[in-house]
Amino acid sequence: MGRSLVYSVTATAMILSLPAQAVEPADVVSTYADIAEAMYADALASAEELQAAVSAFLAEPSAETQAAAKEAWVAARAPYQQTEGLRFGNPLVDEWEGKVNAWPLDEGLIDYVDPSYGESSDENPLYLLNVVASPALRVGREQVDAREITPALLADHLQEALDVEKNVATGYHAIEFLLWGQDLNGTGPGTGVRPWTDYSLTHCTGGNCDRRRAYLEAVTDLLVSDLQDMAASWRDGGAARADLISVGPEAGIGRILTGIGSLSYGELAGERMKLGLLLNDPEEEHDCFSDNTHNSHFYDQVGMVALWNGSYQRLDGSVVSGPSVNALAEEKAPEAARLVQDRMAETTAKLEVIRESAESGRMAYDQMLAAENAEGNAMLQEAIDALVAQTRAVEEVVAALGVSVTVEGSDSLDNPGAVAP
Repeated sequence: MGRSLVYSVTATAMILSLPAQAVEPADVVSTYADIAEAMYADALASAEELQAAVSAFLAEPSAETQAAAKEAWVAARAPYQQTEGLRFGNPLVDEWEGKVNAWPLDEGLIDYVDPSYGESSDENPLYLLNVVASPALRVGREQVDAREITPALLADHLQEALDVEKNVATGYHAIEFLLWGQDLNGTGPGTGVRPWTDYSLTHCTGGNCDRRRAYLEAVTDLLVSDLQDMAASWRDGGAARADLISVGPEAGIGRILTGIGSLSYGELAGERMKLGLLLNDPEEEHDCFSDNTHNSHFYDQVGMVALWNGSYQRLDGSVVSGPSVNALAEEKAPEAARLVQDRMAETTAKLEVIRESAESGRMAYDQMLAAENAEGNAMLQEAIDALVAQTRAVEEVVAALGVSVTVEGSDSLDNPGAVAP
């Protein structure tokens, strides 16, 4: 017993005296792939819990089972949003992402809408298609048999039909609309208020309750199936992992930084935040039916921090970690690495202010967008500025490491006059 203890202490001292080993880019890329695998496994697990909650709601529709399904949807968003830093650097992820997280959507494609929605759209011939009410659909020149609403119908015939991006028939936001309904409050308080009776076969409201039930079941099943595909793609031998490894360590580091920089700048700071602020338009809110946008933005940032630090905490509390791009940057350009850490901390704090305000009920995200809400506008602008500064810090690391990165832009940031008067 005593010898073992002395040996352990001595061995530890020897290890501590060894010089630190250089961070290998290949090991950083391997950690990143392991984290991607864990992130999508968690996103899948939470989507399966949502699927179970939706099944329970459809089995016994009530206000209580609808509320449980909504809670499961909100819970499922947190792990999925953390995966978004993987998007822009990995072509297979970016091509797939629209199946599960495309937005904004034209609600009239899916179901009934309020008269204030309008009767037509110059940009979308399917603006009022109403799949729920229509067993036969005309999609361009194609006559589509929609008597049975199936995952294949949604994915193959309706998702981004006619190449219109707002024809969103699948994914989290289609489910969100079906659970909450339209949010007709503008920049005032309140979410969508779809009644649970829209899914009741005995107390049906809204008409076509049997078909609405079929749509909700099909779109939820499809979400789970799509996440199963992506989770498998990051396992050993999977297509996404193999594609990442095939480009080599240096290009792999470039992919990591491309994903973080592009989500931070063009996507989150630009398309998801600055555009809505420029237009003062709650329709540009990411989770607009549920008023969950504050969480979605926050967990985007949590995911970027995890990918930078090479450390991800799973839903079960375990941690996947290893050599990180931060460690590599600290070795090659310590000042630039510290700047990223500082900027990430600042951004997380600014997004947490928005999140706390919304979670407390004091001010929801769509209320922050109101033209006359100086306080809310300032909260959003401060977070946008922090995200931009975070991206600039990442770009300093890119320059120091000498890797190739192209950060996605956004007219909202780069040419605001093109999107707002």
